[in-house]
Amino acid sequence: MQPISKDSASFFRIDDEAAGQRLDNYLIKILKGVPKSHIHRIIRAGEVRLNKKRCKPDSRIQVGDLLRIPPVRTAEKQRPSENRAQAAPARKFDIVYEDDALLVINKPSGTAVHGGSGVSFGVIEQIRRARPEARYLELVHRLDKDTSGLLMIAKKRSALVKLHEAIRNDHPKKIYLALGVGKLPNDSFHVKLPLFKYTSAQGEKMVRVSEDGQSAHTIFRVLNRFSDGLLHQVGLSHLTLVQATLKTGRTHQIRVHLQSQDCPIAGDERYGNYQANKRLQKLGLKRMFLHAAELHLDHPLTGEPLHLKTELPQELAQFVLMLENAGEAV
Repeated sequence: MQPISKDSASFFRIDDEAAGQRLDNYLIKILKGVPKSHIHRIIRAGEVRLNKKRCKPDSRIQVGDLLRIPPVRTAEKQRPSENRAQAAPARKFDIVYEDDALLVINKPSGTAVHGGSGVSFGVIEQIRRARPEARYLELVHRLDKDTSGLLMIAKKRSALVKLHEAIRNDHPKKIYLALGVGKLPNDSFHVKLPLFKYTSAQGEKMVRVSEDGQSAHTIFRVLNRFSDGLLHQVGLSHLTLVQATLKTGRTHQIRVHLQSQDCPIAGDERYGNYQANKRLQKLGLKRMFLHAAELHLDHPLTGEPLHLKTELPQELAQFVLMLENAGEAV
């Protein structure tokens, strides 16, 4: 993309990376620091031309379109997102899959996917800093900061659009591994409870089961049960290792659905059991036990079936092994 000239009108030929966007959203990205209200003003005044014609803020730009942009004075002050990007240290993550359109990494626990809400930077800012030559890198979806595992990043806008369409239709199969504090009565079961997002008195974004919420569906399968002995030494009775398959993708879905079954995720500071988490720390569990282990999807551009998998991180695998070796499986 060529830089915008401040002295005369500039012309751009839209490529496949920009195609499909609203005109105003595209201009916000390339006219850094220009208020959205001003961008709307120059569009409505006819100063922005799409294929030599007047256009509207919600006009969709397509491959090959010719866009005329008038001289615009950009603000010298950088936006917060740009400050975060410059402050982010370059970091390489474990790559599970990569081609020209898609990058899938194994995100570690404790790292946010992006900056904001008190976090200076996240995975996406660090990857962009590590790959300055990359023309396009955008998050496809999110993982909670303390959740580890498979995270998709689009390297082309066309791939992002296709993946978002698939996600809206609940097509990518996402499978997680979680350790619950408690005993689940059935080996396999479905939870279909609607989830409602709200903000707590402390300003935290929270989710609860509510008829006013969005439909949510999780399939749980028990992989192992642990009881007695080692757990009793720290005042716990049961832990349950489960596989959770998302049929919908709501915020904090697995965490709240397990909490609703009186089996909150071990180490979950928001929806878990505070006393149980303190006791689990004595056994060596220092993080939330939730890991995005598998992704089943069709490649966004080729349609090729992809089955991606990543094993439990070492700290979680060792914790399970400790329970098994202690004779805890029942």
